Amino acid sequence: MDQKAPFPIFPMHFRGLLLLAGMYTIAWSAFFKWFGPTLVNWLSMGQGSFDGLSASYYGTFGLLVGLVIFVSAFYPVSWIYLIGIGIIGKILLALWFSFGFLPNIGWNKRSGFHLIFNELVWLVPMVLIILRANAVKKYLIQSEK
Repeated sequence: MDQKAPFPIFPMHFRGLLLLAGMYTIAWSAFFKWFGPTLVNWLSMGQGSFDGLSASYYGTFGLLVGLVIFVSAFYPVSWIYLIGIGIIGKILLALWFSFGFLPNIGWNKRSGFHLIFNELVWLVPMVLIILRANAVKKYLIQSEK
């Protein structure tokens, strides 16, 4: 019964996923920004050393990335570059956490949860969304000619 449209469509639930990814990133980054030492201590399960950890900077950068992802949901086809910036930002956040925090706090279930579910899992839907937005944008440009 479902018939495939002859042209690419950008579904509304993709916008919802972008909004959710942005809000989720903003929420976790706010914890790092305002409760950094406490959160890092919790992530390390009380076992790590915290010399020179830049949780506040990490949280500030995460807030900016989350805001960009959130705003990209309003016009995802027109503002496809914001989705790309959000993907790059999530990759940078994952790398920053991996190389800046993990050596000091150690790998455990809490730090693994943060890295996998707060940074890396969101890359899959965001890449699918940017691919669909790009297909729709190409179709719209081609149909104008």
